Amino acid sequence: MSFLSIDGLSAGYGQMSILSDVVLQLDEGEIGVIVGANGAGKSTLLKAMFGLVNITAGSIRLAGDDITGMAPERLAARGVAFVPQEYNIFPTLTVNENLEMGAYSRRDDFSAVIEGIYRIFPPLADKRRQMAGELSGGQRQMVAVGRALMIEPRLLLLDEPTAGLSPMFMSEIFDRVLAINATGVTIVMVEQNAKQALAIAHRGFVLANGMNAFTDTGANLLANPEVARSFLGA
Repeated sequence: MSFLSIDGLSAGYGQMSILSDVVLQLDEGEIGVIVGANGAGKSTLLKAMFGLVNITAGSIRLAGDDITGMAPERLAARGVAFVPQEYNIFPTLTVNENLEMGAYSRRDDFSAVIEGIYRIFPPLADKRRQMAGELSGGQRQMVAVGRALMIEPRLLLLDEPTAGLSPMFMSEIFDRVLAINATGVTIVMVEQNAKQALAIAHRGFVLANGMNAFTDTGANLLANPEVARSFLGA
């Protein structure tokens, strides 16, 4: 049984259908990367997983439990964390305060969790008392991901984590994704930088017009001439 199983999923906004009969399977501890052209439904698929769009058909199961259409706060309690592409930090709060905001539902001592996040994101450790809005784009993204890690998620959903970043910070974010995955967190990531993302993916999912176009290992998708020609700019 797959850790994350999406079967026949159709979803959209109001009466507008975006996804149609989407299938996605991911084992625990894997990185899954969703790629495709603009408007293919990639971000909508992540939002459907986190209860943010209307699901009209199909199911989503996590570790065997049906979580289809479950509210975000209930998903967070089950260990699902979501990092949106935009508006994902509190710019007038310090780095440390941003991380603490991610622990709003915790009632235990989470100081060790914060220190663990600083180990994953060393550039943040020296800036823990700096306003998050003063950081570079890459460092702000680290704060956003770090805040999501405060619930110690089983499943982490990342929407375009390298959007707008320089190549240097892009590579660093991908390195940090691998470091998070190495702790046992299953990750689903939407990425426009498809080649770099598929290079670190256990499983890749190519969407076209809201439907599955290709599904395979990341390495096999990178080696597929049709995928390269149609979706990777080759």
